[in-house]
Amino acid sequence: MKSKKLIHLIAAARPNFMKIAPLYHALRKQPWAEPMVIHTGQHYDVNMSDEIFEDLGMPEPDIHLGVGSGPHAEQTGRVMIAYEKILLAQPPDLMVVVGDVNSTIATTLAAAKLGVKVAHLEAGLRSFDRTMPEEINRIVTDALADILWTPSPDGDRHLAREGIPPEKIERVGNIMIDSLEMVRPKIQADRTRENLSLTPGGYGLATLHRPSNVDHRDTLDAICRMLMQISEKIDIVFPVHPRTEKNLKKWGLYDALKAAPGMTLLAPVRYIAFMNLVFDSGLVITDSGGIQEETTYLGIPCFTLRPNTERPITIEQGTNRLCTPQDLASLVDEALTKDVEKIRAPELWDGKTADRVVGSIQRFLFNP
Repeated sequence: MKSKKLIHLIAAARPNFMKIAPLYHALRKQPWAEPMVIHTGQHYDVNMSDEIFEDLGMPEPDIHLGVGSGPHAEQTGRVMIAYEKILLAQPPDLMVVVGDVNSTIATTLAAAKLGVKVAHLEAGLRSFDRTMPEEINRIVTDALADILWTPSPDGDRHLAREGIPPEKIERVGNIMIDSLEMVRPKIQADRTRENLSLTPGGYGLATLHRPSNVDHRDTLDAICRMLMQISEKIDIVFPVHPRTEKNLKKWGLYDALKAAPGMTLLAPVRYIAFMNLVFDSGLVITDSGGIQEETTYLGIPCFTLRPNTERPITIEQGTNRLCTPQDLASLVDEALTKDVEKIRAPELWDGKTADRVVGSIQRFLFNP
């Protein structure tokens, strides 16, 4: 076997960490691979960033770019400048990006311009809504990547329609399920739900962070009213994202929400604790991407406060439903009065995606 191959794994936000962790652990087992974690620092919060490494059994990142937050162009530019210096000093044999944040497109652009090979894990997802910055990030990253690992058949179709050569596309499954299964014993042993005196299946879990929902007063107010209405029928646990908390307090919504009967507001919680709450929840209300997948895998009703999703398989084969603030309460009422249909997880959502990705990397690097 040839000398070890240096592989950069790029992470910027909590969902990224959950996607690279199983791959990092799988690569560490290979005698030919030297994985290096690059944390761009695009999003930073102790509970939402650093502690995720501990929960997932990860060491501290090898390199921390520390770019911080900022407008899209500014943040993207800072990541490109900082990462280019790393590439020039010691170019990797392969750079792996995940998801669709600004760091994904920024590091891809920097690598592609220097001739460094790029692989995109979670490729081919499309919401077909170009008002979402994430959609722009996905399209450009997929256009430049040398390997595109898709989680589901719709990803394959989207890439083919965009003219991506079929030899670049490989369906590997959903890496988020690998993370979940990797730490399932810790999730089930966690006592967060018990410490909150919640009954299994007797509460809903809410998460909100997208600008379209939390950066507009009327929209956030409407969502809060619906959550308070729903909490009269089923307890709601709401770990509040820092961005959401800031706006709730700015517009005088926080205190009313906190005082509502059946409503429990929490500071952001660690991954293990959060998933303990997900596992035992009766339903989830969210605007996040990954939770749509996890609830589909677990068979938990999910209500996504968005007009579209880049994960349509969670609607076609899962428990996910798109909704507006106006119809949220009626949809939850419907879910509370009927049994959840038994579903089977989509193909290759089996906790073995990281192993398939490692096999793909080995073939790419040693048998080009």
